[in-house]
Amino acid sequence: MTTKFMLGTKGRMTQVFDEKGVVSAATIVTAGPLAVTQTKSQDKDGYAAVQVGFGTKKESRLNKAQTGKPFMHIREFSLEAGASNPEPASAIDVSIFTPGDVVTVSATSKGKGFQGVVKRHGFHGGPRSHGQKNRERSPGSIGGGGRAGGRVVKGMRMAGRMGGERITVPNLKVLQVDVASNTLVISGAIPGRPGTLVEIRG
Repeated sequence: MTTKFMLGTKGRMTQVFDEKGVVSAATIVTAGPLAVTQTKSQDKDGYAAVQVGFGTKKESRLNKAQTGKPFMHIREFSLEAGASNPEPASAIDVSIFTPGDVVTVSATSKGKGFQGVVKRHGFHGGPRSHGQKNRERSPGSIGGGGRAGGRVVKGMRMAGRMGGERITVPNLKVLQVDVASNTLVISGAIPGRPGTLVEIRG
C-alpha cells in the first residue's frame, strides 16, 4: 500500500551536500508527469488502486486495446484504505514529494549475460600454484562422493545468466525536488542503467 508514487527514468549519479557539509551519493531521476488512466475503488473493484501512464508511444505502435492510451509505460499502484483516488485524466507530478521523504525504489538491474561462479556468486576460485594452469576460476566439486547419492542438489550455485532482475531498494531518502525540470534527487544507488524505468513509492 502506498500514498505517494511516481514513475521515472534513471539518470546519472551525483553528490549532494547538506547544510552541515556532509556529502551523500545520490541518483538523479527524471520523474513524471503521470497521467491517471483508470481508478479502482473498494466498492466496485474490491480494492483501491490507481492506474497511471508514463512516457509517450507512437500511435502506429499501439494495438487495438491500447487505443487512446499512447503511453510507453502503464503501471498500477495500490492505495491505502481511505485514501482519495485522483480523478481520471488528471496529472501527477513530483510536487507530491518533499525533501526528507523516505521512499522505496524498484527497477530492473543491469543484464550481465552468462557469467561464471567467481563473478556471479563471489567464489574465490582455485589456488594459483601447484600445477594449476587453467582452472583458477573453476567452480570445483558440485556433488558426488556420497553426498545426496551422487547427484547435483537443487539450488547449487553454478554459472548462469546474471542480472536483468527486478530489484527493490527500501529506505532511500528524497534529497531534492525540482518541479520545473520534473526531477528527483534520491540518496544512494538505484538498480539499472541510465534510462531504466524506475518505480518510486512513498
